[in-house]
Amino acid sequence: MSKTERPLVSVIIRTKNEERWIHSCLRGVFSQSYTNIEAVVVDNGSTDRTLSRAQEFPITVVQITDFLPGKALNEGIRACKGAIIVCLSGHCVPVNSVWLENLVRDLADSNVAGVYGRQEPLSYSSDFDKRDLITVFGLDKKIQIKDSFFHNANSALRRDVWERYPFDEQVTNIEDRVWAQQVISAGLKIVYEPDARVYHWHGIHQDLDPERCRKVVRILESLENLSLQSNHRNPAELRTVAIVPVRGQSQCLNRTTLLDYTIRAARAARFITDVVVSTDDERTAQLARSLGARTPLLRPKELSEDYVDVLEVVQYSLSQIETLDGIPDLIVILEETYPFRKPTALDEMIGRLVAEGLDTVIAGRKETRATWMEDNGESTLLAEGFMPRKLKRCHAMVGLLGFGCVTHPMFLRQGNIFEGRLGIFEVEHPLSALEVRDVPSLELAEKLVDCWWADQTSQERRHG
Repeated sequence: MSKTERPLVSVIIRTKNEERWIHSCLRGVFSQSYTNIEAVVVDNGSTDRTLSRAQEFPITVVQITDFLPGKALNEGIRACKGAIIVCLSGHCVPVNSVWLENLVRDLADSNVAGVYGRQEPLSYSSDFDKRDLITVFGLDKKIQIKDSFFHNANSALRRDVWERYPFDEQVTNIEDRVWAQQVISAGLKIVYEPDARVYHWHGIHQDLDPERCRKVVRILESLENLSLQSNHRNPAELRTVAIVPVRGQSQCLNRTTLLDYTIRAARAARFITDVVVSTDDERTAQLARSLGARTPLLRPKELSEDYVDVLEVVQYSLSQIETLDGIPDLIVILEETYPFRKPTALDEMIGRLVAEGLDTVIAGRKETRATWMEDNGESTLLAEGFMPRKLKRCHAMVGLLGFGCVTHPMFLRQGNIFEGRLGIFEVEHPLSALEVRDVPSLELAEKLVDCWWADQTSQERRHG
């Protein structure tokens, strides 16, 4: 773009309480070698002296409320006249007098929709922001034909492109990425120009603001051609072994056994490839095999003592499995004491662990009543129960390990399945949470189990 062809450049600056920065920002704008410019400040209700400082320069002010980033930019562009639009954050300061020339130069190419420039941290920016800015905004120029990264803290675009593709006025963040995806999809190009340099105090990730991060990721996931929901693991392709520890003989429930119901649920789950019953009793082992489960070896009697934790039994069983068959991908711990377990629940637990990259998923039942912990005579309130459920900020969850726990072999081997990234699968149906361990629960289960499983079979036929 020759100096005799310099079109008007409109610099749109969004502000909210930028008193500390706005004077330096505008001083840099009006000190450029490219002088055919106008500046529009779009202010979102600043309560400090932002506008007083800004009006020391020849600017136009557009005042807005209910800030949305794309809408704010569109309002500023509608109020300006330039053939080229520059977007600049109110706390960004041009590094030198050729910032603007370098930023708009490539827009002379009609195939270029937008250009964004380098952002450099200040000496007192946080280390997080320094790391991000230095990593993202490198020293090499880039022409993007697929990559839709774009950043409106320091960017330029042609008005004719904006008229076809205005900024989205609904998104709460990264309106620049949404816009860039549109123009890239239309066959236009994005240019990164490292010689168009500005100082940017807080960086591109707002010093790791988690709420902002959550919103940004949701928008990124919705962009066309982005596949952030993809996962390198398909639960249907994993070797997932269910381990069912049983001590002695299985308790009878009406005309069958508790073990029968648990194996039935495990074998009906699509993502469970193998069911192993860990028992110390040969008759239970024979029953398990007749029901389609495997029993590699009887476990030692000492692992059936009352003081032995169920996880120790499962660890032993895992060592047997790994010795005989190699290392499985996932382990599902099931106890026979839950005869009202839905097979779909096991698939949901496995699917969630894989999709969310969790270390362990354990079943739990929400406790809506007040929950207390007592320790040496001292009582501590863990969760309130004296308010409507919908108003509670948090809920207590009662763990149902025996209903189901999905984990990786390494965590089970190390004995730390409740550390790391833990997910709780809520068991909503009250019957599913019923554990049969004593006479009253057995009598209740006997009255309900036949109807329950008849209904489950009917549902499987309807959906199968």
